[in-house]
Amino acid sequence: MSHHLTKLMAADTPDTSERMDIRVYYEDTDTGGVVYYANYLKFFERARTEWLRRLGVNQSELAAREQRIFVVKDVELHYRQPARLDDLLVIHSDIMRVGPASIRFRQRAMRDGELLCEGSIQVCCIDAASFRPAPFSIDLRTLLEKAKN
Repeated sequence: MSHHLTKLMAADTPDTSERMDIRVYYEDTDTGGVVYYANYLKFFERARTEWLRRLGVNQSELAAREQRIFVVKDVELHYRQPARLDDLLVIHSDIMRVGPASIRFRQRAMRDGELLCEGSIQVCCIDAASFRPAPFSIDLRTLLEKAKN
């Protein structure tokens, strides 16, 4: 594990409720001016990645040092209201479950407190060479368990 990750584990766990602001640009919308449905997956991916980075988990370093990468295994999304060009979205990410080699996230896209899209995303840890499931290191699993809301 990185020195930064070890330091985080030794100290109090930082605020783990991730919140990320994303502005809707023209490239995010369809011809009707609303966010194209698949772009919520991109928004959620960015929020999960930044959350992990904030906890001290650098995915590039993890792949190079431990030959572990994260892949999305399962996604369930529910669309409630459309987001539109220039909207400022707030993406909320919470860990629902940590398994030996997977994390289940709950993620929500909000605009001014209104729920637009919510999802459940399962991310699995796999071996970079074999693409087979691989357990989290003890340090990483401990960090993820502490971060679970």
